[in-house]
Amino acid sequence: MKVLIVFAHPEPHGQSLNHSLFKVTIDELQKLGHEVKTSDLYAMNWKANVDADDFTAFDKVNDRLKINAEREKSYKNGTLSKDVLEEQEKLMWADFLILQFPLWWFSMPAIMKGWADRVLTNGFINVVSVKKNSPAGLFKGKRAMLLVTVGGPERSFSETGVSGDTFDLLFPIQHGILFYAGYQVMQPYLVWLANWLPEESFEKIADELRERLKNLETDEPIPFRAHNSGDYDEKTLSLKPEVLNPNVKGLRVHLRK
Repeated sequence: MKVLIVFAHPEPHGQSLNHSLFKVTIDELQKLGHEVKTSDLYAMNWKANVDADDFTAFDKVNDRLKINAEREKSYKNGTLSKDVLEEQEKLMWADFLILQFPLWWFSMPAIMKGWADRVLTNGFINVVSVKKNSPAGLFKGKRAMLLVTVGGPERSFSETGVSGDTFDLLFPIQHGILFYAGYQVMQPYLVWLANWLPEESFEKIADELRERLKNLETDEPIPFRAHNSGDYDEKTLSLKPEVLNPNVKGLRVHLRK
């Protein structure tokens, strides 16, 4: 299997917990016979903001920048910036995508959000419709997973926890980005209390991660409802009343029964 790891952590000497897990992941995947490519965003000095420089044929003097239209035109004409095109090529190459990052302010670091903003352009990523049996996202048949370090304890990220339910916090990434793009999204691998993890606990976590990586091809994905399943009303883009379970609340309504 071909695996792309997009990694975000700013520690410059590779001495963070995230860097250690990054190395474990690469080593284990290669040991298992997988091909691995990486995008270490901080090491690449990745530009996080979308601007006119992303579109090499854009006339900055005379044209008004309409982001979505310019993205689609530049993708079709091959005039996106070189760094964006290289990342799109990696995504097309990969069978499995891993996004690894520390949870900052209940989301991914800005540099990784900027990677998604710049790379997943109109034209490259299909606009997914809720119309029944309409085409699925570009990466249909491919898999993806989040590998996330979290500063707090697991209980605090539950339905009754002060930080909110992890499923809800990660929904914009897992469903809004990855599933929308067509990926089957695996359950995330989460490391709790990352800021207070004793050094002697690392090998236990590393071994658990290695075990998880052995099952990337066979693990069951999160059972999100397909956009084109017929469960969503084509006009309101919301779930039809007849498919709702009154006992299920919040964002979990978007899971299949």
